[in-house]
Amino acid sequence: MQVYLVGGAVRDHLLGRPIKDKDFVVVGATVSSMLDAGFQQVGADFPVFLHPTSHAEYALARTERKQGLGYQGFSVHASPDVSLKDDLQRRDLTINAMAIEVVSLTDDAPISGEVIDYYGGLADIENKTLRHVSMAFSEDPLRVLRAARFYSRYYDLGFTIADETLTLMRQLVSSGELAHLSAERIWQESSRATMQLSPHVYWQQLYEIGALTEYFAPLNQAWTDDHIRETVQTALYFAAQMKLNLSQRWALLMTSLHPPLFHLPYTDLPSNDLTAVKSINEIGNTAKVPKAQTQFAKLFVQQAEKLIAINSLSAAEKIDLIQASGAHKEPDKLSQLLVTSHVLQLAIQHRQMMIALGSFHAIGMEDIQPDLKGPAIGEALRQTRIEHLQAHDMSLKPSRKVV
Repeated sequence: MQVYLVGGAVRDHLLGRPIKDKDFVVVGATVSSMLDAGFQQVGADFPVFLHPTSHAEYALARTERKQGLGYQGFSVHASPDVSLKDDLQRRDLTINAMAIEVVSLTDDAPISGEVIDYYGGLADIENKTLRHVSMAFSEDPLRVLRAARFYSRYYDLGFTIADETLTLMRQLVSSGELAHLSAERIWQESSRATMQLSPHVYWQQLYEIGALTEYFAPLNQAWTDDHIRETVQTALYFAAQMKLNLSQRWALLMTSLHPPLFHLPYTDLPSNDLTAVKSINEIGNTAKVPKAQTQFAKLFVQQAEKLIAINSLSAAEKIDLIQASGAHKEPDKLSQLLVTSHVLQLAIQHRQMMIALGSFHAIGMEDIQPDLKGPAIGEALRQTRIEHLQAHDMSLKPSRKVV
């Protein structure tokens, strides 16, 4: 019997990240030998056991074969003759397919600390690449979401997804396999990704490969507007930097469904939040979003314009806002709403200034009269840049049909 520390603990050890959970693979063992050692079996689909004292997960080395649709369409084979190499080959990404041998079932100290790497995980960590282990990647639609989640988790370290892995992800999306994932698994991966340091990366990646159409169709449609998509992505980035909670981050993502919030300078734009609330409910039902996140998102979208304009509200409007938000019962909720609106404002302002910066850089000497001299050159550049920005701002102004 040989015992190995595997997966995330090895990966994060190599990346210098905190290790949250330890998972182990046991080679050469049987169900009865694990039970005799005092381990408790969990799950009926494949043999995973909990350590009697640490409660860490120990799984028998196993292989899988695709037999049906979706995440659960696999047959599992676990026996003493399955090797560590066989077991690691079924994993999703090379950085998750490394192992370190430990002393025994009762002692998880490394024997030598040598990293066992059959599939190039060490090189991919060095090159900051997320790459599939084998073509078995394309058999499991959940791996589309997992790859995007790891991208959001390690984006700040400079990681990218390998082109050939992106190709497999797109093929999985095109195959319709994502429709066979359970909504619970969709939410589990998506909520974990939304709490990463770069949550915007997860959602942008899924949008780019067409993976939002199945469970997040209203969001996919809203993000065809570059202005909305880029502003919300910025808001999610700021939300992570400021350590906002899941409800706040989800509310910011759901503001995508309420276009008037992104055109607040145009105060004559009608603001009907009923469509946004309906879309939030639709996503909530389809992706099994918990009630707490859905309700907070709806409340924020309904009150966002007042929250953003808090300094100019009348006494009556402030009292009404307290009543509408339930702040008289839950004062913390009002604080969370105000912080969320602050992040949205920052994102809108950042987007506006990035557009202005683009206009600044778009205009050069070739765009003004060539015979100008001295201070006239600077003034001409300034005026042409202003006109360029004004034209861009007018192009963003929505029609009054937007509701």
